[in-house]
Amino acid sequence: MKKDITIIGAGLVGSLLSIYLAKRGHKVSIYERREDMRNVELSAGRSINLALSDRGFLALEKVGLADDIRKICIPMHGRLIHNLHGPSAFQPYGKEGQFINSVSRATLNMKLMDLAEQKGVKIFFNQKCNEIDWNTNTITFELENKDTNPIQFELLFGSDGAFAASRLQHQLQHPKFDYNQYYIDCGYKELTIPPTASGEFAMEVNALHIWPRKDYMLIALPNLDKTFTCTLFFPFEGELSFEKINTEEKVKHFFAENFPDAVPLMPDYVNEFFTNPTSSLVTVKCFPWIRDDKFALIGDAAHAIVPFFGQGMNCGFEDCRILDELIDENGDDWEIILEKYQWLRKPDGDAIADLAINNFIEMRDKTADPKFLLQKKIEARLHEKFPYQWIPAYSQVTFSPQIRYSEALKRGQKQEAIMQEVMNIPGIEVVWDTEEIERIIMNKAIKI
Repeated sequence: MKKDITIIGAGLVGSLLSIYLAKRGHKVSIYERREDMRNVELSAGRSINLALSDRGFLALEKVGLADDIRKICIPMHGRLIHNLHGPSAFQPYGKEGQFINSVSRATLNMKLMDLAEQKGVKIFFNQKCNEIDWNTNTITFELENKDTNPIQFELLFGSDGAFAASRLQHQLQHPKFDYNQYYIDCGYKELTIPPTASGEFAMEVNALHIWPRKDYMLIALPNLDKTFTCTLFFPFEGELSFEKINTEEKVKHFFAENFPDAVPLMPDYVNEFFTNPTSSLVTVKCFPWIRDDKFALIGDAAHAIVPFFGQGMNCGFEDCRILDELIDENGDDWEIILEKYQWLRKPDGDAIADLAINNFIEMRDKTADPKFLLQKKIEARLHEKFPYQWIPAYSQVTFSPQIRYSEALKRGQKQEAIMQEVMNIPGIEVVWDTEEIERIIMNKAIKI
């Protein structure tokens, strides 16, 4: 039975979800709070470039979009670490041939909206969700400061991001809604590395660049126009913080001291530091996500996470794929579909939120630590020799979509405990590549 399906939010997940549902013959309408980004000049400074990896591509492949999206991506085969002292170091993400993809959020979103409309999806812009009446199944939107006539819905998806109005309406009218929102102590600010005078990339293009500095870091991802989008993750408060670095002289001194090789590549960094906004990073965990057979939260509206594992979008896209598979299994029984969707995805949403926080610490504090780098070298060697028995946590999350996030978290924790024991073996720096060390690790790994 085909339904009239309403989606609140035309972002990445809402647009992809609409394509999945429209391909099944449902009539799909999206209501978006913002203007149509395809018709306006986008404001600078708020878009952390995205890392599209295997989970996201698997979801795109299921609806035949992967080839279209690959055209707007740049492969990144590893991290390029810019050390404060000493040469830069390249750290592959996985085995040869494994990589993640840099993609502009806005470019990808506009592409998905175009593809959705080609499938017959109707997108209505400047529609701010003001109220959902769960008794009458109607939504009231605000248009030009006036409430519109209520819109009737049969099935509603809330895909309107980390601060979702749909979730708030669900929460306020639910007797037992659990909600947990917390911010990390760092904010972020976007900066730019333009092309060289000859119009080329100013740094290695097929890498994610990181300047790890323990309490803060700068990263840079490549764009199709030969620029790099840089993001400074920096404390809000403290001796070195957005609060204290508040004059042009202080900004210049800070960057010269901490990112000396980046400064010559960023001619406008001082101006961008003061004109681009400072944004916060939030994690949201909540429950329940659903209401009978008529409503579900999806994407960031259900599980907003910080960006340090590059999985926010990939997780949301995976939501769409899992939901689609549940439709295959359960036909038109939306009550069962939504219940199973929540049962499957809630543990995974919580797990990737925790993994993302952990990876922030890794990127900021550890990627320049020789002992940490040795540990990663040992793990890579094990994965090469025992590809099914030992999969590094990063590879489980990024290159193994058959492994659930919740399973990756558990396995990763157990493997990390083994590695901490091994890294404490006296002289590990000398004997790390011996069969004895390999045997110690794999005997423990068998019990995982």
